[in-house]
Amino acid sequence: MNLAVSKKVLKIVNDQNALSVIDSIVDDWLCRFNAALHQTSSSTGETPAGFVDLFHDNSFWRDALALSWQLQTVTGATNILNSLPAAAAKAGSGAITLDPQATAPRLVTRAGSDAIEAFFTFTTHAAHCRGILRLNADEKHPDHYRAWTFFTAIDALIGFEEKTDRNRPTGQSYSRDFRGPNWLDKRLAAASYENHGPAVLVVGGGQAGLAIAARLTQLGIDTLIVDKNNRIGDNWRNRYHALILHNQLHVNHLPYMPFPPTWPTYIPKDMLALWFESYAAAMELNFWTQCEVTKASYDDKTERWQVALRTADGGIRHMSPRHVIMATGVSGIPNLPKIDSLSAFQGPAVHSSQYHDGEDWSGKHAIVIGCGNSGHDISQDLYSSGAKVTMIQRSPSLVVNIEPSAQFPYKLYDEDRGTDECDFITTSMPTPLVKQAHRHFTKAARKTDKALLDGLENVGFKLDFGDDDTGWQFKYLTRGGGYYFNVGCSDLLAEGKIDLVQFDQIDQFTDHGMVMKDGRKIDADIVIMATGYKPQEYLVSKLFGDEIAARIGPIWGFGDGMELRNMYCQTGQPGLWFIAGSFAQCRIYSKYLALQIKALEEGIIQPQQP
Repeated sequence: MNLAVSKKVLKIVNDQNALSVIDSIVDDWLCRFNAALHQTSSSTGETPAGFVDLFHDNSFWRDALALSWQLQTVTGATNILNSLPAAAAKAGSGAITLDPQATAPRLVTRAGSDAIEAFFTFTTHAAHCRGILRLNADEKHPDHYRAWTFFTAIDALIGFEEKTDRNRPTGQSYSRDFRGPNWLDKRLAAASYENHGPAVLVVGGGQAGLAIAARLTQLGIDTLIVDKNNRIGDNWRNRYHALILHNQLHVNHLPYMPFPPTWPTYIPKDMLALWFESYAAAMELNFWTQCEVTKASYDDKTERWQVALRTADGGIRHMSPRHVIMATGVSGIPNLPKIDSLSAFQGPAVHSSQYHDGEDWSGKHAIVIGCGNSGHDISQDLYSSGAKVTMIQRSPSLVVNIEPSAQFPYKLYDEDRGTDECDFITTSMPTPLVKQAHRHFTKAARKTDKALLDGLENVGFKLDFGDDDTGWQFKYLTRGGGYYFNVGCSDLLAEGKIDLVQFDQIDQFTDHGMVMKDGRKIDADIVIMATGYKPQEYLVSKLFGDEIAARIGPIWGFGDGMELRNMYCQTGQPGLWFIAGSFAQCRIYSKYLALQIKALEEGIIQPQQP
């Protein structure tokens, strides 16, 4: 069956016949792959001829630790053939077989191309693994199918499986000994660290910190989260009054505990903050609030960190974990750009992280510098509270209506699949194809939002649509912001209810506002700088020193290997890890980060040398 006409064929042939054809195509490819794999394992290291016809010239192999112990993407048949067989042989990969627990092989459209998609499982010397294969026909030989994408991912370490489901703890250690410590006694002792220290210290207790701590705890690794806020969830609770999540509930679950089915599609910040507290308690996470890392250094001889913590009582506690995970996100140290004349302004000039409630400025004049999500939300909150608002645009921004356009990338999650399978499909796609898909989403969003975008341009708002028109998600993945999900502020701008000026139109700030180059004066009682946050390298330098920061290099954004730089994997500094991103990213990649740490702890792999 030629995939060029596959969808038409499926409409006119018996469903069972169509599925039989698909199954035959997948079975044929798996047989050829396994035969070639067997030849590799018993050969002298040369790539068997059987591998040559398995992959398209323009194909992709993405590996999430299964065969290489790295997050990596290899592009092109030649490069795949030069690396995959050897990696599989070294890992001791067994034959790959269809995954009976996953969706059966079927036709799909991914990144604008039709393909047969099949889920498979296999084992290596160290791990249970799974993957996704996507096949389409050879243009020159329509009856011959080659792999377009091939994804291999670790699922569990053999002998160290998570303590979940049938492998869950029995509770007998405290339920059968009536004179011994009960569950609460043990939890309090574990979290106090009076007589022991954690193997892993997680810095930051937002979704990233909670996700990785939950994963590590299920693997039996002693983990402590420290966060400078007063309560768990304050990283959301303390933000501006009107904040709600801009992504829908079904893509925002944390590991192991999905949100209740009664919850709203868009979660209010305080509701989420309370959930964070409940999650930490239910997942038995050790969490110290009002605790901050003051300094840290790495001892190469002991392979441990020496960390000083300022605790809630003002004292200093010293710990020696083997691993430190920075889970402070892409929103760490506020970015306060140097604006020469701003010091002349006599009113408060605060960063968006310090802004709380528009009601405090009812009837006043406010200037908001910045046109990302925070800048728009704060401007709308101020306007709704009765303030006169002027927004300053420093550079072009991407705007997309929150519905339906911003949700286009998440259509997969609307299908009748579990979150785990949707996550796995999302993770399996290599970056070049994800970019291709997002160009399509961006094009569709521009068409859907045309009336709004035209209205914004009419009032002088400068638009962009991401690097190479890849849209809002790649803006987030490369710079952590620069876009806005419209929940009403763009309409207020287009209607002239919130004023807009360009930064280069400003002559100077004054004690009571600012003067424009055309002579206009704009009064202000407050200036709010919604100017984002500094790259994580700044926080690394502050806590660990410039030498370690230089050793690690850039964090976040894409490197040459088409993976996020220094995220979820070993870095140039042994024992230092990073996790950040959306709820979905943290849910997905916390698993891979935790499994790497467990493999290091058990001696399955060795630390990566700087």
